[in-house]
Amino acid sequence: MLKKLQNSLNDTQLTYTETLQPLWSGYGKISRYYSPKLATSVIVKSVTPPHSIIHPRGWHSEVAHQRKLTSYTIEANFYQTYAKDFVKLCPKSCYIPQIINFSKSHEYSKSQEKIETQVLVMEDLQHLGFHDKNSPLSLTDIKAVIHWLANFHARFIGHKADNLWPVGTYWYLETRQDELNNMQDGPLKQAAHFIDSTLNNVHYQTIVHGDAKLANFCFSGANNSDEIDNKEDNQRGNKLDNTSKRIAAVDFQYVGKGIGVKDLAYFLGSGLTDNDLTKRHNELLNYYFDELSQACIDYKQDINFSALEKEWRKLYSFANADFHRFLQGWSPKHQKINNYLQRQTNLALRYYF
Repeated sequence: MLKKLQNSLNDTQLTYTETLQPLWSGYGKISRYYSPKLATSVIVKSVTPPHSIIHPRGWHSEVAHQRKLTSYTIEANFYQTYAKDFVKLCPKSCYIPQIINFSKSHEYSKSQEKIETQVLVMEDLQHLGFHDKNSPLSLTDIKAVIHWLANFHARFIGHKADNLWPVGTYWYLETRQDELNNMQDGPLKQAAHFIDSTLNNVHYQTIVHGDAKLANFCFSGANNSDEIDNKEDNQRGNKLDNTSKRIAAVDFQYVGKGIGVKDLAYFLGSGLTDNDLTKRHNELLNYYFDELSQACIDYKQDINFSALEKEWRKLYSFANADFHRFLQGWSPKHQKINNYLQRQTNLALRYYF
């Protein structure tokens, strides 16, 4: 592995530093290397499908295996084609790590089974001043990520999304039939295809991240302490100073076409408690559409924004219900199935029953 990387980067002094994390279900790992030639560290995402798949929750099948392989190919497509374009045009407060090198090769198992491997070499966000969010999440943090999402969605409104998922998000119904079959009979299962169809047959679409959880965003800038749970609204919390926070996003395996509120609903569910979701619902939805409106102006998107907002606002509850459907089949006791998610699901189900 090291020798191949040295050759691909034309840096014989490249050295391994550390392994940051394994990929889901043992499909490879993410590591840090140091390149004297580049005078910086780099992140290497190496994908080597295992001979024997062990899923943490027991979901392993040929369908799941092919879905993962496709996701890594699509992620490479995104970094090679879309990431540079976004960073070139977006404000300095929004970032995506840039690709340095990409390679594919084939290996053979002991049984002579051909296994395709791929290696992504990308910028090290830590070297660029970004960090994971380990301290308590603030309202400013939440709004900074929403600002990133709004800019990402505005930039790609109406885009064909070539070589990405035809429908973004890792819980897309067509790719999750095993989980659907595992659901208990009930209103959400009955309405699953209706919800899916409603979300996908809309006038205004963009490119969505597809896995926009808090863990996939890195932060740079001032570390404000307006914790959501402990502080009342104040001027700093209500109006984000975009110069104080920079956000970078990673993990684009499930990027594809969709409506922006899919990412928004999933992100808010990953970063806020049930109580905070209820308390901040209107404020954060309004903030997203305010930021989206401004970003559409910045990117000179010639659209009827009022119509887009009306369409996407209505479908926010559908986006929550769609993810709820996945959780009910995949992990029915998951902590994200809370009162807020159930209320949003009930709003969507009223359109079906």
